[in-house]
Amino acid sequence: MNPVIELLQSHRSIRKFTERKIPRELFAELIRAGQSAATSSHVQAYSVIHVVNPDNRQKIAALAGGQTYVAESSDFLVFCADMKRSTEAAERAGAEVVRGMTEQLLIASVDTALMAQNVAIAAESEGLGICYIGGIRNNPAEISDILRLPEHVYPVFGMCLGYPDQNPEVKPRLPVETILKEDYYQDEKDEGQVAHFDETMRKYYLERTGGNKETNWSEQLKPLFTTKLRPHMKDFLQGKGFKMQ
Repeated sequence: MNPVIELLQSHRSIRKFTERKIPRELFAELIRAGQSAATSSHVQAYSVIHVVNPDNRQKIAALAGGQTYVAESSDFLVFCADMKRSTEAAERAGAEVVRGMTEQLLIASVDTALMAQNVAIAAESEGLGICYIGGIRNNPAEISDILRLPEHVYPVFGMCLGYPDQNPEVKPRLPVETILKEDYYQDEKDEGQVAHFDETMRKYYLERTGGNKETNWSEQLKPLFTTKLRPHMKDFLQGKGFKMQ
């Protein structure tokens, strides 16, 4: 493998960081690397909030589910889908803009995710660790208030950045043949492949926890499908101006 592929396949989420701070020059380069990601129609439908205020980081850590590393990492970013800047630019150029369409929401969310993943890869290439914080969406209205996010801007997820103070194993992924389909969607072998992957994950959890956690991939999925996951998001997004028409 070349070094880039090797780096990509070595990703781990880091939740313990040293007190060492990321140099500001490097931090700026990480953001520039993020901006180099693909973007739909060059819209660049994202904004990144660098949360520096310690009190705000503590508040966000609590709102995101008590994830202490939000406050402890060298830097914490909130990646926001942003259709405000581009629609206003088009309006100033003379367009009669239509706001709040579902496709605009998708464009902004995808752009944001691509940008963030570029930042993550750039950070890991420099020996840094990262952890995505999807818990931002637990309380998006409160976090939007803290960050003073306007209409047509919503927080997609956060990201902790810093120098790792742990060395976790790489978590296994589903086999390539399970997720890669040729010509058509075919799932005849999925059940058997998932069963095999469940055994792989059971062994992984047992080894990682010294025998204290015995579960598998399918078991870990159950909470996602037995409860209404973040049902507040629809009303929140509509309140942000995304009417999803």
